Amino acid sequence: MLLAIDVGNSNTSLGVYDGDKLIIDWRVQTQLGRTVDEYGLFGRELLSLANLTFSDIDGVAISNVVPPTAAPLSEFSRKYVGVEPFIIDATMDYGIGIHAVPKSDVGADRIVNAVIAYALYGGPSVVVDMGTATTFDAIAQNGDYLGGAIAPGIGISVEALFSAASKLPRVELVCPPSAIGTTTKTGMQSGIVYGFAGQIDGIVERFINELGEDTKVIATGGLAEFIAKETKYVKIVNPTLMLDGLCLMYRRNKLLMQERKP
Repeated sequence: MLLAIDVGNSNTSLGVYDGDKLIIDWRVQTQLGRTVDEYGLFGRELLSLANLTFSDIDGVAISNVVPPTAAPLSEFSRKYVGVEPFIIDATMDYGIGIHAVPKSDVGADRIVNAVIAYALYGGPSVVVDMGTATTFDAIAQNGDYLGGAIAPGIGISVEALFSAASKLPRVELVCPPSAIGTTTKTGMQSGIVYGFAGQIDGIVERFINELGEDTKVIATGGLAEFIAKETKYVKIVNPTLMLDGLCLMYRRNKLLMQERKP
């Protein structure tokens, strides 16, 4: 089985794959300063929820945009799982053309999202990833990564609103009963929910104008299911897209290594 780990700035997603099938997944808060042994204890607890142990895991794949966690996570894989981790980085061959300049500036997680989106849904397509930042990635008809857009994420934008406007209360992130809020609370909910839905539609519409009317739009990330249903263009929601991409890249790399053996 494969343990896939996607470390983001705000949250870390983990999933266990039996072959290509995701059998369980978790989303936890990303924390700096965890030691190798703390990762070991934490990983053991999570696996136990699925009646699994480290001995059931024969591979670890990691995508990481938080450098301070890289070394302890890699050592966790070696010490507790007993395998050398497969780590996604900007230098590897993804099997697609990358048109962004320079290529090294594109986050590896965004390229992996593009690879798995094309494998699952074809092209042209757009991946909207609602994480700490909301990223928009364009995939060509032939699967090449064309580039994208980056906008402030929902979480940090809402937090900035609360911090800068002391009289505004913290509100639950739910759809208001109508777009026209009749209270401060519902007015804020309308602005947040429909504002971000409108932002997504506005950027995606411009992408579609360049890619073509047959463009598929896939949303992923922690708030994808909630926000996507209020948009016009998002028709596919896959919360585990990045984990699926890690699994795909791990399997491809494993096959490649086997083919290179004498």
